[in-house]
Amino acid sequence: MVEVSFYLIASESLQERYLYACKLIEKAYRSGHFCYVLTDTTQQSQFLDDLLWTFRAGSFIPHQLYTGEIPDFKKVILIGSLDAPEHWQKTIINLSAQCPANFEKLERLVEILDNSEETKELGRNRYRHYQQAGIAITTHKIDQTA
Repeated sequence: MVEVSFYLIASESLQERYLYACKLIEKAYRSGHFCYVLTDTTQQSQFLDDLLWTFRAGSFIPHQLYTGEIPDFKKVILIGSLDAPEHWQKTIINLSAQCPANFEKLERLVEILDNSEETKELGRNRYRHYQQAGIAITTHKIDQTA
């Protein structure tokens, strides 16, 4: 059964939310997990793609935008607003407003919320949806993103 974790950062800053996402993506990559990062739009995907190159000096995370074509290299983080392709359906980091398709079949689902009212309300809706599906959820409050 899928393991769902919500990370609640204290800041209302979207930038801080994305920086924290970069840290979790890096942690997943270093652990050998080639996750899919789900966004709402191609602009959001591009922003995160750019941020992964610059968020921390010396960090290298192989990643690329997913536009429907499966990359030749499987050991890469994919970022996109489309449903995750098969090889990347084990771990999803959800930065979108929706529940990922077929979330019940995932191994790990990570939700990152900032403290803005809009993000929290959308997150509460997803939380209830997962809960109604009988999935156990862990919640982590993050005071700092440092």
